[in-house]
Amino acid sequence: MQIKNALIYGSDCRFKPGTLSWEGERLTADSQSGEVLDAGGCYLIPGLVDLHFHGCMSHDFCEGTPEATRAIAKYEARNGVTSICPATMTLPMETLLKVAENAAAFAAEGEEGSARLVGLHLEGPFLSEKKKGAQNGAYLHTPDVRMFRELNRASNGLCKIISVAPELPGSEEFIRETRDEVVLSLGHSSATYEEARAAIQNGMHHITHFYNAMTPFTHRAPGVVGAVWESSEAKAELICDGVHLHPTVVRLTFRFLGDDRIIFISDSMEATGMSDGSYQLGGQQVNVKGKFATLSDGTLAGSATNLFGCLRTAVLEMGIPLESAVKCATRNPAKEIGIFEDCGSLEVGKRADFLLLEPETLDLRAVYIGGKKVDC
Repeated sequence: MQIKNALIYGSDCRFKPGTLSWEGERLTADSQSGEVLDAGGCYLIPGLVDLHFHGCMSHDFCEGTPEATRAIAKYEARNGVTSICPATMTLPMETLLKVAENAAAFAAEGEEGSARLVGLHLEGPFLSEKKKGAQNGAYLHTPDVRMFRELNRASNGLCKIISVAPELPGSEEFIRETRDEVVLSLGHSSATYEEARAAIQNGMHHITHFYNAMTPFTHRAPGVVGAVWESSEAKAELICDGVHLHPTVVRLTFRFLGDDRIIFISDSMEATGMSDGSYQLGGQQVNVKGKFATLSDGTLAGSATNLFGCLRTAVLEMGIPLESAVKCATRNPAKEIGIFEDCGSLEVGKRADFLLLEPETLDLRAVYIGGKKVDC
């Protein structure tokens, strides 16, 4: 199969006119069989990779059922997200074990026309009470290596990221014990600048939804934000839904960190893809109106925008170059969880997961997963 007359996002993160070829599920240097499709000058980019989201279409991943996971994976695929690493919430251990087991089963079986489940992001329970956000404080726990490893075993090794507040008792030992097993993410934290800096230096190199649910930067107390700005290692998640971050903050973050160290996420919850109304997140009621999803006290509770919508917002409303935005939603997240050899760029031998975008509006024209077109 081939698609010609496309502006293809290359390994140098630039667009060039060309033809993309594939056989079966994999990209090839050339193809002598199958159809030759005309892209009509559309952008052709890798499928998106979301490392942090909770649900969509009135389903939460923490329902822990095949039906919920299937509905979520199909919605994500239809909207250009071809690889998913859903996030858990702070819940009882027995619930988290069920979620992990369900993830392992879905990842092993897969389903045509669905996003591939490539990992889990454990967002809790090792979080700060002061910065818990929409997490349920009743189930918060100090960092516990045994708990993490039990969940990772239940998921068949799918736990790729875990969010931890580094100021909690036991966090230093947790970082030391697990930093070679999982991506450690600083999140939901009231850490001081000094505590955050020490955690980053010790191996905590990922930042959960940067700026949200953490100590801010001030001129006398730089906080977590200051420690990340100063670091040369930490990679920051950004939610570019137009709600969680002001456009100026997004642009300045690109100046501070560069597009190699930014990972776009959606943090979407079950209201995504649905109309305004009342929904659930981690057992708590969330009111959704437009792009805003809030608890009763006004706390932001995830987003109601999928990752493709965040990418478009970053480019069309925040002034981020398309080349950089694509990098932050494909290449960077794939590298972060160790799946870049399989996806995240359009190189020979990788999976034929790609999107076609209209050149002016960036509207989604087509989605291909494993070389097969997905019904959008």
